Amino acid sequence: VEDCRGGEEWYNGRQAECHNRTAYRHYHIRSLSPFCCPECLQKRFYISGVLLHAGGDENDEDNLVFVGRMQAFRYNLIKGKRGNAMADVTLAPYGSWKSPITTDLIVAETRRFGLIALDGQDIYWIEGRPSEGGRNVIVHRSADGTLTDTTPQPFNARTRVHEYGGGDFAVDDGTIYFTNYSDQRLYRQAPNAEPVAMTPANEMRYADLIVDKRRQRLICVCEDHTDMSREAMNLLVSLPLDSDGEGGVQILVAGNDFYSNPCLSPDGSKLAYLTWNHPNMPWDGTELWIADIDADGFISGAERIAGGPTEAIFQPQWSPAGELYFVSDRTNWWNIYRWHNNEIQAVCPKEAEFGTPQWFFGMSTYTFVAPERIVCWYGGPKESGLAFLDVNSGKLTPIDIPYTSVGSVRGNAERVVLLVASSTTSGEIASLDVKTSKLEVLRRAQNTRVDPAYISDAQSIEFPTEHGLTAYAYYYAPKNADFKAPEGDPPPLLVSSHGGPTAAASSALRLGTQFWTSRGLPLDISALDIR
Repeated sequence: VEDCRGGEEWYNGRQAECHNRTAYRHYHIRSLSPFCCPECLQKRFYISGVLLHAGGDENDEDNLVFVGRMQAFRYNLIKGKRGNAMADVTLAPYGSWKSPITTDLIVAETRRFGLIALDGQDIYWIEGRPSEGGRNVIVHRSADGTLTDTTPQPFNARTRVHEYGGGDFAVDDGTIYFTNYSDQRLYRQAPNAEPVAMTPANEMRYADLIVDKRRQRLICVCEDHTDMSREAMNLLVSLPLDSDGEGGVQILVAGNDFYSNPCLSPDGSKLAYLTWNHPNMPWDGTELWIADIDADGFISGAERIAGGPTEAIFQPQWSPAGELYFVSDRTNWWNIYRWHNNEIQAVCPKEAEFGTPQWFFGMSTYTFVAPERIVCWYGGPKESGLAFLDVNSGKLTPIDIPYTSVGSVRGNAERVVLLVASSTTSGEIASLDVKTSKLEVLRRAQNTRVDPAYISDAQSIEFPTEHGLTAYAYYYAPKNADFKAPEGDPPPLLVSSHGGPTAAASSALRLGTQFWTSRGLPLDISALDIR
């Protein structure tokens, strides 16, 4: 390890820092010796400029633990060995290959991400922790990048409304409002304080929370389970932000089987919401309503503006200019529309899906970054991706990102925060700079990275099936850097169909898939989508 001034035999590595912030910028690509910080003698192991192991912040890319050939190389460095640590390729039948992707690795340090919320310069998200019995923790990322778990034990930020939940919390000026799983009560948590109950201990559940700052109250969906002799009742309700747990819940809208997506206009004068009835699911048929809010905070003059038994509406959202936007499948494609001058206008007609089946609360595929500019995720048979959308011209401007799956899109004029994944990443929370389109990874579902030499990429395929239909699938070929099968030895094929009726296959990395392909078993996966 030496300082350098350039030359082909040198690798200009990324900056590495130790506890005393001393920076070392250049590493010899041919050196196999560990580099030590002169202050604490902490060893830092590199191969071709990639850090294999070091202590420090688990969210720092430089502190990931690599699995596979890189892991073997790190092992040899620790043992003081030099030379090539890469194993020779072994000839072995499909299905018998040894793989570094184990069941322990699949579940180790895995996080499950949920609802994302922005509060000024601060970002919050739900993080499910299998290591804590599946507890949902609200994580706060401050403007300086500091991560803090805000949900103390034994609280669990998770609602059971509609059983699938979602929309578990809201945040305003640093105060968090959330539903606790064990008792389904609403709690208020001021910064650096313990949660305080806002609702009584009864059989009521709450979800899809929004803050009505003008009237100092929460508006949310309430599910009433107090009478076990009948089906639970769904309502839209409000309660004061300073509620002490003794009551104060006020019914705003009732009468239909289900409600979701309450959203206030920027000036707080109007409320939009979705509603639907049995036997429809929200992707079959929903109604979008707009109502005025009177001086006493009650709903008046409610009007249905879109939707019905055969039209599904998704994610109503007010623009900063006060126009209501929403996604509708009225053309059999989920496109974005707006309510403009008392009529519905298509914003970007396209054979593509800008929405998704609403299995739970709080789902989002687009967000406003300016009064007339949206960042949206869409997918279709010809193209898909993340893009800026000019709402006046309908023009899409693609945003180049290294991901194939995007959800929980939340943003403001400065940044858009996304839940993303790709064929090489199982899940990340990333922040997109609106001005530069630069991405920053804020949190990873796993700190362990598998060597790409063991990762099989998804190949999109299609093939004819019965009744003249076409089936679509992702194919994952066997892949392992250390093994190959004898010539003429065909592998068995595992086939996995996705769940229905609205699910779709994803090419996002799943170590459960790679568990099989790295052992020599190909998969025709996630996927039998027949049309």
